[in-house]
Amino acid sequence: MHPKTLRRYFDRHAGATGEVTIVREQIVAIIDAFYFSRGDGVLVCRTVQKVLHWREIATERIEDYVACLATVTAMGRAMVVAVIDGRKGVRQMFLAHRILVQCCQFHQIMTIKKYIPARAKTEAARALRALALRLSESMSIQFETALNAWQVLYGEFLRERTYGTMNKRRWQYTHRRLRSACRSLRTNLPWLFTFEHYPRLHIPNTTNHCDGLFAHVQERIGIHRGLSKARRKKMLDYLLEQYSQ
Repeated sequence: MHPKTLRRYFDRHAGATGEVTIVREQIVAIIDAFYFSRGDGVLVCRTVQKVLHWREIATERIEDYVACLATVTAMGRAMVVAVIDGRKGVRQMFLAHRILVQCCQFHQIMTIKKYIPARAKTEAARALRALALRLSESMSIQFETALNAWQVLYGEFLRERTYGTMNKRRWQYTHRRLRSACRSLRTNLPWLFTFEHYPRLHIPNTTNHCDGLFAHVQERIGIHRGLSKARRKKMLDYLLEQYSQ
């Protein structure tokens, strides 16, 4: 189809809000965001089957997730589980509303990779990275037992301190990035295996349903480079509407 024909089509396309016919049901919501550029993103809430709601965002604020929850609730959907990337404030908000939380295991693995490179220099770092990479293949009791064993084995190593180069009177932990990686796993551990404890709800352990959608939408919009923001929004609304049927 010629680009001009597409532009005329989307110019006639009415803007969408992600509204759906009100239906009373309980849902497992998968919520994540993607960005076209810095400060120019979209927050999407969907189930395994379809998209429920989307909204433009500049950054992922707690207020955006609250608004998303309110909109989905107004549709008649009772959110019983939220699968999210693991942001602390967002997690606390859902828990305050008595909604179960599943932290995305893929995002957790990526966080560990950010702190520990593939060619880590220390044995402790290599061992923790290897443990994290097995996260999606592990049961909760196995993973927690292995993490406890790692902390016992490398506890003294984690507590090593070094005096700063600028201020000789002040010390800091020598292996700060490794400590951050360990703290991330410890903090999120209670919500990394929610799916395991509620098998009847069929909870996904990642936000991959959103990630696959985002890749498709960005690929389709990317074909038509140079679209104005208004036309791009109409095209985005059109594409997401197809997934909300």
